[in-house]
Amino acid sequence: MAQRYVRVQTERANTYYGLLELDRSVRVLDAPPWLSGQPSKQLLEPESYQLLAPCAPSKIVAVGKNYADHAAEMGTPVPQEPLLFLKPSTSVLGPEREICYPSSSQQVDYEGELALVIGSYCNRCNPEEAQTKIWGYTIANDVTARDLQRRDSQWTRAKGFDTFCPLGPWIVQELNPGASLRTFVNNQLVQYATIDQMVFAPKFLVSYISQIMTLLPGDIVLTGTPQGVGPLQLGDRVGVEVEGIGSLNNLVARC
Repeated sequence: MAQRYVRVQTERANTYYGLLELDRSVRVLDAPPWLSGQPSKQLLEPESYQLLAPCAPSKIVAVGKNYADHAAEMGTPVPQEPLLFLKPSTSVLGPEREICYPSSSQQVDYEGELALVIGSYCNRCNPEEAQTKIWGYTIANDVTARDLQRRDSQWTRAKGFDTFCPLGPWIVQELNPGASLRTFVNNQLVQYATIDQMVFAPKFLVSYISQIMTLLPGDIVLTGTPQGVGPLQLGDRVGVEVEGIGSLNNLVARC
């Protein structure tokens, strides 16, 4: 099994990066792993911590309509260039935490995605250089207030609510290029794709973004969602699975 890198909070509210062991204990690292963090002597027992989102990005750069079938279901053509938008760092949510259904929206949708974790300073990189800047991979849910997205001329409000970017449960450094992505709502399969179906590949996305803004260690790039997006209801349990990583699960609740 690939090493699983986590970020946790202890009962004393201390936050650590660490390596998740097979018995669910966590070997604490002395720094974030993409900053050359090394295992320490400190070991956290399974019941002594809570999983957080596996990184704390300065920004989340997201890509819209990066699967042709999703562009089609939205009634739009595939973009000629990556369609970018930002989600605020305050939208990040850890696994098993509650997605907040805002009172200002009548339709909140799930969007299961593969997320890239940037490991080092990335500015104006070509695709080959950009590949070396991708430190690892995790899972994301680009939660979207769809009715507000349709109403507004841009997507900041629809994509930016607190809790609208669940991430986790951990980061792995290696991933099969044809890995499957599945989303489930209350254990019912609602999305399925393989990540090699992306219109723009991860290294191209990171290179493209780096021509516009500098990506910093720990930043997140969301690579787009496949077809099958749909609404969530209060009380729903939504899970996003990426083969080779695991499963990111959250509940939906009223704010």
